[in-house]
Amino acid sequence: MGRLEGKVALISGAARGQGEAEARLFANEGAKVVFGDILDMEGEKVEAEINETGGEAKYIHLDVTNESEWETAVKESVNSYGKLDILVNNAGISIGKNVEETTLEEWDLVQDVNSKGVFLGTKAAIPAMRESGGGSIVNISSIAGLVGIASAPYVASKGAVRLLTKSTAVQYGPENIRCNSVHPGFIETEMIRGILSNSEERAKRLAITPLGIFASAHDIALAVLFLASDESRYMTGSELVIDGGITAQ
Repeated sequence: MGRLEGKVALISGAARGQGEAEARLFANEGAKVVFGDILDMEGEKVEAEINETGGEAKYIHLDVTNESEWETAVKESVNSYGKLDILVNNAGISIGKNVEETTLEEWDLVQDVNSKGVFLGTKAAIPAMRESGGGSIVNISSIAGLVGIASAPYVASKGAVRLLTKSTAVQYGPENIRCNSVHPGFIETEMIRGILSNSEERAKRLAITPLGIFASAHDIALAVLFLASDESRYMTGSELVIDGGITAQ
């Protein structure tokens, strides 16, 4: 308890799955949390549950592809809680198609959410963090941002997140604004639960995971918590890989 005491955090894509786990964990560790999504009913339910259990959280509608909604989200964080210390660019989508199968519309959609969304969130948050004297940005990439897999739009978007993270770290380190990326492997969340419900696909993914298990959303949230906290104060531009050993092979 208390690893984020006195901090204000903004998290995207947090109405369910990994983002929800991050919002709940951050609030439990003492942060005041503003979290956004386009799933308003689910988000409002999470907000109520966090506040009912002693945390402090506020849900807002946030389409990460919309610059003005990002600006509103940052203003809401500052107006409600006085500052912004932490940004978690968590929102993401996946379309598992190869180059020839992917339509232009699908390509643009994945890039808009996964890479442009991170750019817009970072751009909106930096001025507020500068006012606070620094901050921590945590970008959720993927093992697909490290190695090539047969999902062309997703790999391209997550690779972009990885290098945007490093660019941000280099540019804003002198202002005490850190930026790191997280690279999960297979996680039991809504985004891939449909795939993992297929016993053949599930077995295939377990077979290439040395630990022989899938991560939970909480496993990833714990790593994000570390990067958001002052415990990682000397880390920036780094990649935190949480993949059960997949990329070690």
